[in-house]
Amino acid sequence: MVVELVSKPTLALENSLSTNWNPVCHITYNRDSWVKLNQSPNEYSEDEALLLCEKSAGVWVSWIPSYGEKILDKSEFYC
Repeated sequence: MVVELVSKPTLALENSLSTNWNPVCHITYNRDSWVKLNQSPNEYSEDEALLLCEKSAGVWVSWIPSYGEKILDKSEFYC
């Protein structure tokens, strides 16, 4: 006889996970802030960028050491 054990979260845990977890980043960025990039633009550039100005909502003109100026979407740097 084979017994299969299945772990099921309790209802309270399921409710707390569904109501308290929000994957959206709520950090407000300002010009002159350094951010950590998800991926460097090339193997020689740094993995951080200086935010220069917000071009549109969530899109930043930035400067990356050893690379230069680059337009970054908010999804391209760590939150």
